[in-house]
Amino acid sequence: MVSTTITAALSGLDGFPVVVESFSEKGALPTIEIIGLPDASVKEALERIHAACSSNGLPFYKGRTTVNLAPADRKKTGSSFDLAILMALLGHNLFCDCDLSKKCFIGELALDGKLRPARGVISLALAAKEAGCEELYVPRENAAEASVVEELAVYGVGEIGELIRHLKGEAPIARTPFSGEASAPRTPEVDFADIKGQTLAKRALEIAACGGHNTLLIGPPGSGKSMLAHAMCGILPDMRFSEMLEVTKIHSVSGLLPAKAALVTRRPFRAPHHTISAAGLAGGGTIPMPGEISLASGGVLFLDELPEFEKRALQILRQPLEDRVVHVTRVGGKMTFPANFTLVCAMNPCPCGYYGSPDKECTCTHHAIEKYQSKISGPLLDRIDLQIEVPAVSFEEITDGARAESSEAIRKRVEAARDFAKERLQALGVSCNGELSAAQTKEICVYTDKAKQVLESAFSRLGLSARGYDRILRVSRSIADLDASEVIGEAHILEAIQLRTLDRKYFGKE
Repeated sequence: MVSTTITAALSGLDGFPVVVESFSEKGALPTIEIIGLPDASVKEALERIHAACSSNGLPFYKGRTTVNLAPADRKKTGSSFDLAILMALLGHNLFCDCDLSKKCFIGELALDGKLRPARGVISLALAAKEAGCEELYVPRENAAEASVVEELAVYGVGEIGELIRHLKGEAPIARTPFSGEASAPRTPEVDFADIKGQTLAKRALEIAACGGHNTLLIGPPGSGKSMLAHAMCGILPDMRFSEMLEVTKIHSVSGLLPAKAALVTRRPFRAPHHTISAAGLAGGGTIPMPGEISLASGGVLFLDELPEFEKRALQILRQPLEDRVVHVTRVGGKMTFPANFTLVCAMNPCPCGYYGSPDKECTCTHHAIEKYQSKISGPLLDRIDLQIEVPAVSFEEITDGARAESSEAIRKRVEAARDFAKERLQALGVSCNGELSAAQTKEICVYTDKAKQVLESAFSRLGLSARGYDRILRVSRSIADLDASEVIGEAHILEAIQLRTLDRKYFGKE
């Protein structure tokens, strides 16, 4: 006799359906085995199921039983198969007359029969829907997350006795409705109104938010670089539903989604410590998992004290900054994770922090400064659109009682600029100017004759690379969008050049 149920497994960020087949042969020696490329945590399900059944007075199995997880050629990992395996085993006796073919079961069993939350439930729910399932049974903590998937009846289950009574029609479980797309509070952790001075840096971050441009902040200690970076998320536009879904999948698979949360509605801000490894940034593990650059997708990745990061870790950023995805290959397989983040970096100009400062003398040797600055490679700098000097704040600026412009006011301008460019960018399949390819940049960046002359002069005088030329065009396109101008003018080009020349001052390229 074969009993069948449906569950789902994870492969990277995506799920795929798994059919759980249980075959029981009466009269044979009582043994049980799980096949279908299970890992150790899946095989241990038998012990958890046995204890849960004993705790709840449920029959376990009789005779020789084989449990197959199909497709048998794909690796099955994790403990979320427990509930589906249990239901397949119980199908031999308790649910002989119950149709489980359109029902999907996901969850880890505790020894007393309670269900523990699983990771990546939103991806598993999407896989269940694609497999034709109509009902999904998940741990109660995951029900809100799974309810995001339309056309799928989601039921949150606390323990297996509750589920059995529901399936028998004795005590139905209420379906979990989608709670809506209620946004997280818009109030940012750091408001631009609380940051004294730094008019140029604030303007640069407004342009960066408008076009999704990578930014480097250089200045002495205490000048406000970290505060500026933390305020960045407060001026970014609200996420579209598709972005929320992708960000939620990443955080759910990584186990970072808050309990009973349905969607991540606020753009992520990730600020890893400078001791992080290359694998921690890109992702990895025996079974590849998302790293910091994927966790920051849709939001901001902030690297403070940039030269203190391992050089190998920084070089890993080069490919994701171009392709907006990161490819991770490990023994457990090859995965591709999203990496559509805005990079904001901060650094001192030298080890002591006061090289080039008019107020305090630098105590570093020329060799120490060169060694410190050489940790930032030319190819990485070439991928950073805006390079901003953040000078020390003066006493007059600190004591000025006037409140600066708020993040909310800046965000409205950013949203207006994005709306102005929306139709143009949608036709190219991108969401902001920072995502444009070289060919797309040439297609949409129309400039005046005077702007062309300025750009030509800058190309030869500054020794720009082809990538640097494209990035100045993209930044000037964002500046023009803020001015609601379809054509890039001379002033737009000049401002874009001004925001990208600090590498000549600080990195010895004058």
